Amino acid sequence: MSRRTDNNHRAATICRAATGLPHRTCLGWAETGLIDYRQPVPDAEDDAQRLFESLLVAELADGLRESERRDGALFGFTSARPARTGLSLGLHPAMADRVLSTVLPRVDEHYGGLRGVPGLRIVPTGRSWALTHVRGRAAVHLVHPDPDWRPVLPEHGDGLTQLWRRNRHRLHPAEAADLRERAGAAADPGTATAQDWLNSRLLRRPRLLGEAGAAHGSANVYTHGGGDVVVEWCCAVERDELERRLRRSGLAQRPGRISERLRDQPWFPGEIAMGGAFVTLRRGPCYAPAAAARRYA
Repeated sequence: MSRRTDNNHRAATICRAATGLPHRTCLGWAETGLIDYRQPVPDAEDDAQRLFESLLVAELADGLRESERRDGALFGFTSARPARTGLSLGLHPAMADRVLSTVLPRVDEHYGGLRGVPGLRIVPTGRSWALTHVRGRAAVHLVHPDPDWRPVLPEHGDGLTQLWRRNRHRLHPAEAADLRERAGAAADPGTATAQDWLNSRLLRRPRLLGEAGAAHGSANVYTHGGGDVVVEWCCAVERDELERRLRRSGLAQRPGRISERLRDQPWFPGEIAMGGAFVTLRRGPCYAPAAAARRYA
């Protein structure tokens, strides 16, 4: 086997482990040059697509915080089909409606502001559904294991105004203000861009993240104010091993347009840094009833 062929199979093996796609699909991508062993999962090539995926990650991380993650689906997805111009995600059937109710933008009078991803809309695409953004062509296509699935979409009421229902084709003033605030709040726009790369790449690697919650539901993801992502779990994979697999998948492979920063050197074990942005992996003790019973038996 030639070195090129060997590297193609290596890239395909990592791609399959990260996304859940068939090996033959990933191998075809490697043979056509879409992926290689340094970056074995396709990146989004468009800034708007990366930003949209990054906003989804931040909202799902905080919106699903402390919720039960079924079968390790930390963001509610079990598989991915990443492309340079878009992304398709396989929904976990038990989490599908919860995912949508989390990301669909609404004004919450009790909470006192906008929740969800500003500018996100849900649209039918034949028998499937897609999440799109009213600004530009960014889209994430949703795949449900039941071909006849129809989402249970939230309604107005109980202090909630569903902006995606009221403003289907344009931004609501609250969404426009939120997007302006996000852009203005970034003290270092370069770091914000790097975080978008990291977040987008995390979303495109659901099978690797799923290893953190593979033992049972004691896995959690959250952000610090919508910025860096923290993954916490117990049991299953060791922290160093998950970090190794994420790095091998190209998570922190720095694109040429992202400047190297001093902050790219991890400050703590389990930090994956790139361009001043970072993801933190934390593996802690297990408090599951069955595990506790084994400890004290």
